[in-house]
Amino acid sequence: MIDLRTAPYGIFLLRLTTGALFVSHGMTKMFVFTPAGTAGYFQSLGLPGWLGIATMTFEIVGGLALIFGIWSRLVSVVAVPVLLGAALTAHLPNGFGWSNAGGGWEYPVMWAAVQAGLALLGDGAFALLPFRLRRGEPQLA
Repeated sequence: MIDLRTAPYGIFLLRLTTGALFVSHGMTKMFVFTPAGTAGYFQSLGLPGWLGIATMTFEIVGGLALIFGIWSRLVSVVAVPVLLGAALTAHLPNGFGWSNAGGGWEYPVMWAAVQAGLALLGDGAFALLPFRLRRGEPQLA
């Protein structure tokens, strides 16, 4: 059973947390690893370098969209394959545990599940621009 009084605030908390983590990861790629370094890392995985720049951009822009509640459901849907791609390409060879050298695949897979859950739950409280699947769709908040 869903508590309709508190569920929108739980969704908001998940939006804020995952949004802030996305922004943090994207800013690390931009300012610590640099765009060139990020592209080089993606190339070392056998992926095109532009995909690293696209991922970095998505993490920053998508993270801010989650924080502010701008089309959160759509951002969460897009985040799922990004996170599963990270799990499969960068983290699968490192084993399960996130504490393994290079980080294992458990964290990005858990994060993908959270984003899938957010996509199903909706925008939650304090969303600036909710994403409606259909016109007139009822919302929790």
